[in-house]
Amino acid sequence: MKGTRIKQENIELLLDINVGSLARKYFGKSGSWLYHKLDGVDGNGKETDFTPEELEQLRGAFCDLADRIRRAADNL
Repeated sequence: MKGTRIKQENIELLLDINVGSLARKYFGKSGSWLYHKLDGVDGNGKETDFTPEELEQLRGAFCDLADRIRRAADNL
């Protein structure tokens, strides 16, 4: 499942950002929704995964965060 792979490969990043804020800002969903997607299990215990559209949104969210952090660093 893509979600668990994404979580495993990016665990340090995910620990450094507010996942709830990321879910609300970029997906309009709750933090628990994103955590469930990353764990590969929905709120009812059924297997779930990111849709291709959600993966693209997540990619865009990470890119936007990276750009915002870079701009903040450049302004120091």
